[in-house]
Amino acid sequence: MVPDGYTTVTPWIIGHDTAGLLDFLKAAFDAEELGRVVGENGKIGHAEVRIGDAVVMAFDSPDGWAATPAFLRLYVPDSEETQRRAIEAGATEVTRQTVLFFGDRVGRVRDPFGNLWWIQTRLEELDEAEMARRAQLPEYVEAMKYVQGELGR
Repeated sequence: MVPDGYTTVTPWIIGHDTAGLLDFLKAAFDAEELGRVVGENGKIGHAEVRIGDAVVMAFDSPDGWAATPAFLRLYVPDSEETQRRAIEAGATEVTRQTVLFFGDRVGRVRDPFGNLWWIQTRLEELDEAEMARRAQLPEYVEAMKYVQGELGR
């Protein structure tokens, strides 16, 4: 049974500055901090925030751990506005907001802690036939080529 307020999958973000990450998530994505546990060494051993209807957990990695950036997709009502706010909060744009063949507007940012966020808004619900048709249209082919190409940079 899944506890109330959680979903069947809960992401962890592990890094070297969880306090800074929590501040970023609040400024960029209106995250609500649910709690944090700080150890005697001053490191955050466990923290949770709610973004929309999802809980994201985080903690400071032990000394010597390699960086483990997270890749997260965030659905929001206005992806352009959310991406703008994320950049104002310190993120770097990886992909400008782009409308793709499956009915979403998608952009990506890398937060100041190395995590990559797909920021998306569902613009319209499409059936499989319409998605297949659009996937062949030149404007959507170019849009997908741009989005896929920018990820590798």
